[in-house]
Amino acid sequence: MRRPRTQGPPRHLGRSLKGKPAPDGIETRFEVKTRDSELPPEAFARLPRRPIHIVLDNLRSAFNVGSIFRLADAARAAEVIPCGYTAYPPHHKLEQTSLGTTDSVPWRRFDDVPAALTDLKANGVQLVAVETARGAAPFHQFRYQFPVAVVFGNEALGVSEAALKMCDGTVEIPVFGYKNSVNVATAVGIVLYELLRRGEWLDEPCPAAIPPDGISESGT
Repeated sequence: MRRPRTQGPPRHLGRSLKGKPAPDGIETRFEVKTRDSELPPEAFARLPRRPIHIVLDNLRSAFNVGSIFRLADAARAAEVIPCGYTAYPPHHKLEQTSLGTTDSVPWRRFDDVPAALTDLKANGVQLVAVETARGAAPFHQFRYQFPVAVVFGNEALGVSEAALKMCDGTVEIPVFGYKNSVNVATAVGIVLYELLRRGEWLDEPCPAAIPPDGISESGT
């Protein structure tokens, strides 16, 4: 025989993320930000971008690439550079995690990483590999110079030897668990926000509306 359901404590109605009662009963009383910038796309495109280039060396997961595009959008990084067989837009798996940020993040593709790094070096960009290599400096102690390109490698094989030889330095993320590394998209987020901190961009206000005198050029 089924036992009668006991009546729990009354639920205090808050506001769900969509402004309606949440189907699972989990609601929030906190005001949340809207999903996207209030700037029109053409105005957002004129905002200054941080001088940070994200180079992807033969990543195998399109989902990771999409997550990296979303991180690059959050940081307003200069560009994402997929190389080799790294997925690039348009790609249905990539779009599932990028959530449309391939439209707001500049990107360009190279057939191989050395070609991308040669182009960046010719334009005075510092090249830094993120890899668990012997002699790598902790990422939070390295002396970065802007503009900077950070190179992230294949999920299993890491940054290619050809790319490592071309870089001005190599950094690693300290880990204290059984595995010797973190997911590549996670690594991008960690290093990217350290670079934002170094550039003193973290305390800048988020863009919401066009200032009266137009788009500010600060932060470049």
